[in-house]
Amino acid sequence: MKKTIDTAEVRKRSFLVGIKDEKMRISEADSLLKELSRLADTLGLEVSATEIVHLRESNAKFGMGTGKAEELAQKAASLEVDCIVFDREISPSQQRNWEALTGIPVIDRQELIIQIFASRARTREAELQVRLAELIYSLPRLQHKYIDLSRQRGGRYGSRDSGETRLETDRRQVEKRIHRLEEQLKVLESQRQVQKKKRQRSGIPVCALVGYTNAGKSSILNVLTGAEVLAEDKLFATVDSTSRRLRLPLGTEVLLVDTVGFIRRLPHSLVKAFRSTLEEARCADLILNVLDASDPDAEIQYETTLSVLGELSAGEIPMITVLNKIDKVESAPDLPFAALLDRYPASVAVSAVKGSGLSELCAQTENFLALQKKYQQKGA
Repeated sequence: MKKTIDTAEVRKRSFLVGIKDEKMRISEADSLLKELSRLADTLGLEVSATEIVHLRESNAKFGMGTGKAEELAQKAASLEVDCIVFDREISPSQQRNWEALTGIPVIDRQELIIQIFASRARTREAELQVRLAELIYSLPRLQHKYIDLSRQRGGRYGSRDSGETRLETDRRQVEKRIHRLEEQLKVLESQRQVQKKKRQRSGIPVCALVGYTNAGKSSILNVLTGAEVLAEDKLFATVDSTSRRLRLPLGTEVLLVDTVGFIRRLPHSLVKAFRSTLEEARCADLILNVLDASDPDAEIQYETTLSVLGELSAGEIPMITVLNKIDKVESAPDLPFAALLDRYPASVAVSAVKGSGLSELCAQTENFLALQKKYQQKGA
């Protein structure tokens, strides 16, 4: 993967560029750009300026007209920013062209998210998954490092294969590292499967906390189980899967699993790398879909979560919608509480910060699991 933007000492200044094409509403483009700003802040970048480009023409070189590309380059120079971040995926050749034009690093939303995951991973499995995602993302971008390809020493003079390019050598090495990481993750996955079988034999039902990043999944897990999972008001505060046992009001014991948060335009390489972790949702008896009820884009985030669950073949698993951060809704007149309940009728309103509604959530969870067990016994 290309060099990581170092934000450890001084916050690097960034210029964020959103793209609005003919199929996109301006409100959606604006929402995505605001989310990109939060992602940049999570990584430690200072956002110096943002701009939405209304895409009327596209070309292979920059993904937009040359005139507009030069205009953005001039703005970046006048702002004296350290990097440009695009909200849309840019191809390896476009990345090279933009960096040649601006003289500074240029990354896209995918690479930004991967860097955040890399900075947040704590467990060995998460670190391996992120590294795999980095290598998958970097493979088509290796040429970015080798614009002038020179042949290495080796082979006999005059032979057709007198040597191979450094790019070809590095490509093969990266492919080998990808294979090794995949093998290591298979070992961890087999260990995970053994743990799942043990849980299934014990008869303990699994409830998976899923939802958009920063919806409050880890906060709910902490309050209910006494876990000490990192919970910050930042996107992707934690990327590690955590499981804790929870005893419900009538004595039912469940395993509560906190999963990786979802986001719009989640890089495919991350979805692939974290698939084994996300399998926790697919194998759950009940999904608790945590939604930030105070977020103006709550409905879009809800649909994004449903879409990802569908991709994981978890769309048919029974679900309770958890309207979190309800304390913020109650104090905001422009966010009517009644309208939320109408929109999500099979839901429970909670506040992980104040602890309100959590007893009702536990009771509803226990009632559902009891009914599910009753139906299973009848079916048997």
